[in-house]
Amino acid sequence: MSIDEVPIAARSSWQSPYVEPLIESIRSECLDHMIVLNECYLRRMIASHLAYYHSARTHLSLHKDAPDGRASQLPHSGKVVALPHLGALHQEYVRLAA
Repeated sequence: MSIDEVPIAARSSWQSPYVEPLIESIRSECLDHMIVLNECYLRRMIASHLAYYHSARTHLSLHKDAPDGRASQLPHSGKVVALPHLGALHQEYVRLAA
């Protein structure tokens, strides 16, 4: 049994196993829930989603941590508040320092 490598087509990022999950995440978690008004607005929304994706969104492959890492918060360290991301489409829950 032989397995041959098949290169992806030029400008076909959806065929890449590394880029495809990111594109799917942007589409399903961001763009499917908002109306894009123009290119400038789209770029702002994608930049905002990527900031949320790297700093707050949990990833199973990282043991439910974010790529940029998050500090653990003890139960007695303060009141829990929700920080909105993407116009409150997503929430990040953190504890305020007492």
